[in-house]
Amino acid sequence: MNPKEPTRAFVLVPWLKSAEHRARRAGTATRSQESRLEEALGLAGAISLNVVGSSVVTLVQRRPATLFGEGKVEELKGQIAELRVELVIVDGPLGPGQQRNLERAWNVKVLDRTGLILEIFGERARTREGTLQVELAHLNYQKSRLVRSWTHLERQRGGFGFLGGPGETQIEADRRVIQERITKIERQLETVKRTRQLHRKTRREAPYPVVALVGYTNAGKSTLFNRLTEAGVFAENLLFATLDPTMRSLLLPSGRKIILSDTVGFISDLPTHLVAAFRATLEEVLEAEVILHVRDAAHEETDIQKRDVEGVLASLGVTRESTAQNNQHVVDVLNKIDLLAGETHDAAVNLAQREPLTVAVSALTGEGTQELLALIDNLIVDEERSVRFDLRPEEGEAIAWLHANAHVRHRVDGEDGIVHLDLGLTPLAAGRFEKRFPDLSKRLGEAAVHAAE
Repeated sequence: MNPKEPTRAFVLVPWLKSAEHRARRAGTATRSQESRLEEALGLAGAISLNVVGSSVVTLVQRRPATLFGEGKVEELKGQIAELRVELVIVDGPLGPGQQRNLERAWNVKVLDRTGLILEIFGERARTREGTLQVELAHLNYQKSRLVRSWTHLERQRGGFGFLGGPGETQIEADRRVIQERITKIERQLETVKRTRQLHRKTRREAPYPVVALVGYTNAGKSTLFNRLTEAGVFAENLLFATLDPTMRSLLLPSGRKIILSDTVGFISDLPTHLVAAFRATLEEVLEAEVILHVRDAAHEETDIQKRDVEGVLASLGVTRESTAQNNQHVVDVLNKIDLLAGETHDAAVNLAQREPLTVAVSALTGEGTQELLALIDNLIVDEERSVRFDLRPEEGEAIAWLHANAHVRHRVDGEDGIVHLDLGLTPLAAGRFEKRFPDLSKRLGEAAVHAAE
């Protein structure tokens, strides 16, 4: 039996002249037609579609019924039929009526940018939380499409005689079923959120700061995550290769441990309800002491991508003002410098050397990663007190606890069995130790006083 052939797809990028002119007058950088098309093709490739054709369509204005003008719709109909296209992807927003009218005109399935991203998310989600978040976003999207997109909307369901009235329309029934499912998923996500908050509370009580990776999709976050942690997380040249958050512990050059978190990639024109659906996942960013904004330094529109990422972060409440108030640090990580040659490569490295919160790296070759780790080390707010603490052999449980929960800078095992520990101890860790081992709290306090003298 032959495996099913990939769906034959055609990618259309609407290019609105007026938007380009407005951006130019405002002095704002805007994406080129070529990069928009390249990204749209990348999105199509992310779910293994067989893209048999593509086109950038210049629009003078958006047509309410079909987005494109009648002549262009007819012209595209011929191309679509000739190439035996099964799916047309329109890289932009389509209203429910526009989508349905184009499907009728071309006799193929039509997906807009939001629908395509939802398909990718649905294929990528692995954890229960990720799956629920994707389904919630999909149902909210589908609910808004019930206007004309379902074939049986004209039917009426017969009402019961004793209730009277014409009965519930099919569209009302469909919307009610979707709303019931949305409500159920929201309840399930609340349970997941409470669990995440408990995990987050546990991490707060541990003396390990959180460092979060954010960035435009395909900027190389997961490759950098793997380089730093040797975690083997799925990393491929695909948009949205990472969807579910991944966390690993990491030792800094000072010997201090941190938690490194990899997150979903951002993208331009990311629909609001998609950001809302993944808010619980992205809340890891809000908890981080250091946010590493990983950028593709080799991409011609890296500055525009940076602006898009900052826009999504702002929608989550992460702004320059909030990071200053919360003692957070945002580091620009200029990744993929291995793809830069000669003067361009040197310029990126020189920029990183001049700017205090910028590092140039190659996650692929490892260049610059030691400088990145050193910078993180310096930025982590260090409230540790240096304490020299001696413990007897029978106090092995306390020794193990300190190794797991404090920063053990140095250890010497004496011939008499006494273990001499040089500790970096935060007030929080000291308080937890004293609560766990009340018999040893007095000795620890004396050691701390002695260290302060």
